[in-house]
Amino acid sequence: MVTSLPQSTPETVSRKVLKENILTPRFYTTNFEVAASMDLSGQETELQTMLAEMRADYNRHHFIRDESFNQSWEHITGEARQAFIDYLERSCVSEFSGFLLFKELSRKLKDRSPLLSEIFSLMARDEARHAGFLNKAMGDFGCTMDLGYLTKNRVYTFFPIEWVLYTVYLSEKIGYWRYIIIYRHLEQHPENQFYPLFRYFESWCQDENRHGDIFKALLRSQPKLWKTWKSRLWSRFFLLTVFATHTLTVHERTGFYHTLGLDPTEFDAEVIRKTNETAARAFPSILNTDHPEFFPRLHRCSDLNLKIAEIDRASQPRWLKTLRKVPLQLAIVGHLVRIYFTKPIDAEALRGMVH
Repeated sequence: MVTSLPQSTPETVSRKVLKENILTPRFYTTNFEVAASMDLSGQETELQTMLAEMRADYNRHHFIRDESFNQSWEHITGEARQAFIDYLERSCVSEFSGFLLFKELSRKLKDRSPLLSEIFSLMARDEARHAGFLNKAMGDFGCTMDLGYLTKNRVYTFFPIEWVLYTVYLSEKIGYWRYIIIYRHLEQHPENQFYPLFRYFESWCQDENRHGDIFKALLRSQPKLWKTWKSRLWSRFFLLTVFATHTLTVHERTGFYHTLGLDPTEFDAEVIRKTNETAARAFPSILNTDHPEFFPRLHRCSDLNLKIAEIDRASQPRWLKTLRKVPLQLAIVGHLVRIYFTKPIDAEALRGMVH
């Protein structure tokens, strides 16, 4: 399958094959019986309020392509074009992964937890809109994701429902900050708005924020996810995993951010800081992003990851490339371990000070 074509007419649009690597968005499944048995009484009022918001569907008329899309995009070429296609691909797969998980949760919980089932059904609706809108944008650049093929042929990773609550909460909140920071930047620098998709990011990020708030309520409904010493360790682990993935991904696609007029390193740092601050409202413990070693170690991980990518592109035997990558991978793990064991911030104490 061809990844891109010089024209973007319906006859020549090609199906894009997903390139698998450690940073590719995952497709998840979980223990639906455990999810159905969760006691939501501690946050039921909050969840009912958010369900009413989801039913109102404030963005139902938002994801409609206007006439500004009806033009050729052949003037976007070279590295900038490929970087943007990569961005669209990753975003589309991430949104579609959320759609499949939420759809399956809704189906499996229908008779056991009607409240959760409807919430997940409406979140799946939102994610499907996002994925479809992104896939149409890819079509403007001569390629689309074959979402039907992905549904049938992806490997699904099992996560306990507790891990799903942590990771999806963070995924939605970091998505919110990514979208809103780009949107606000382009408001101030419209000369860098090279494609109409970015004008949709304000309402788009409202969906992300609302989904994140739902998962915050689900997480806070389960005391074991924020009241125990284990929950403090897990909180920091998932924060670090999401932040490291973000740093590596951003620095793999610097061309896209330069095209927007953004400094990739500054953008990455702002997204991480804002997401970490937001997580303090849900998690019992957060990372100390102000520690002098925090970002330097993340950046070192990014540098090492780029060296690994260079090895992958080299024309050498697979065994030799694997051997060359081992010390770099171990070095990345070492930096992440050092960050993990840096003294964290007690988010529960922070909330107590605010109240």
